[in-house]
Formats: sequence, structure tokens, C-alpha cells
Amino acid sequence: MNIHLSEISEGHYGHTLIFRKIAITLHFDSKCQTGKMSISDGDIKLLWGRAAGICSNPTCQLDLTKILTQSDNYIVGEMAHVIAKSENGPRGISGGGSDSYENLILLCPTCHRHIDKSPMGTYTVEQLHEWKQSHESSIRAKNRELKFSSINELKTEITRLLLENNMLWTDWGPQSQIAREDPGSNSFNIWNLRKLDTIIPNNQKIINMIESNKSLLDSAEYEVFLQFKNHATSFEEHQYNRLDNYPIFPQSFSEIFKA
Repeated sequence: MNIHLSEISEGHYGHTLIFRKIAITLHFDSKCQTGKMSISDGDIKLLWGRAAGICSNPTCQLDLTKILTQSDNYIVGEMAHVIAKSENGPRGISGGGSDSYENLILLCPTCHRHIDKSPMGTYTVEQLHEWKQSHESSIRAKNRELKFSSINELKTEITRLLLENNMLWTDWGPQSQIAREDPGSNSFNIWNLRKLDTIIPNNQKIINMIESNKSLLDSAEYEVFLQFKNHATSFEEHQYNRLDNYPIFPQSFSEIFKA
């Protein structure tokens, strides 16, 4: 079924996300057709965001977003059930599995198909949960291990991430030229995805780098960092659970940490 932009917040059925131009097409897996799926908008965003739009299979890790902006192409991310919706499905149990974030894992179509069609016991519930937890934890921990010998080296890495975030805001954000000139374009879809799979992970990378190198900061720099951290964590929460308001990006952060 096709769900247009105005309908996205009303509900999602199926578990294959295919983003093509304005519409989002969601397909039923053949093993799930016995019951309608209704994954909440919040769970979809949470799953996609925490996986950063990357297949959770540790031997795959395919970036599911690379070709989104090509007008004649699409991206696919499959929200696969760890415990099948159907009792008789892969890893099924009595009563079937839920459509909640806790029972879903983001996979590419190839991995999803291979895992669900493999002989029983090849991929266990415990293994898929471990994949998901490990993948999401690795996303949250990126750049935490980086150590810099000078504040300028740290600022150089921060500047690169801020430039990418700013480029996405400029190209696809609500005030972008394409959004203003063509409200019916796919910029809304692209912006919502880029917030989840790029901007939020980039913000976390910045937080991790600074916290691992905070001895390089003076008190004024650390105070501005705390303002950025407050913004970044609130911004992320806003994507999953809409807040009435949250701290905006502190311009002083980009000024102070610009290389």
C-alpha cells in the first residue's frame, strides 16, 4: 500500500520501508500476511535512528540510505520481526511476536530473506537480539575511542561533522530552497531520514569525542559544549517523542569549535 506524506503519522502497515519520491510504500512479508502489522511511527523512527539506517547483521552492515536522492531509485530498510508475527513464522511462539521496537531489527532485504528462510535454529531469537544490541551500541559509541593531542585536532574533526550536518539542513531542511519552492517534493522524506541516520549519529560522535578529550577544553569551551549536548539529546528525543519545545542549536558552539 502507498502512504503519502500527509498520512504517515496516521499509521504504518507492513514492514518493508521503501522510500520513493513523495510516497512511502510498505509491503507485507509473505510470512506475515495472516495478521495486519501496525508499527507505530515512534517505533519506526527509533529503530531506524538507533541503527543509523544500516543493516544490523554484523557481516553485512549495508548502508540503506545511499541512493535515496536519486530520482529514479529507492532505498529499502526492512523492519524484521525477531519473533515472527505469525505463530508458524520464523522463530514463532504461541500468540506470535509483537510489532514493537523491542521485537524488531533493521535489516537489508537480502539478510532478512536469508535469515527467515534458513533452517529452524540457524538464527535464534537470542542471536538476533545480540546483533541488534551490539549494532546499536556501536553506533552510540563511535568516536569515543579517539584521543587527540591538541584542541585544534579535536576542533578539526568536530568541524567536519558540523559541516555535514549543516549541508543536510541547507539542502533538505524545512527552510531549504527545494522545500520552499516545491512543497510537494521528497525533501520532507529525505530530511526526516537524514536527521535519524546522519545528524543524530554525528551529534553523538561529537559528544563522544569531546567527553573523551575534555581535558583539552577550558571552562568556557566546556560550558558551551554542555549547551550543545543539551540541544543534541533533546533534539534526538524530539524525533522519537515530540516535545513541546527543546533547546536550539547554540551558534556559539560552531564559533568556538570551528577549526
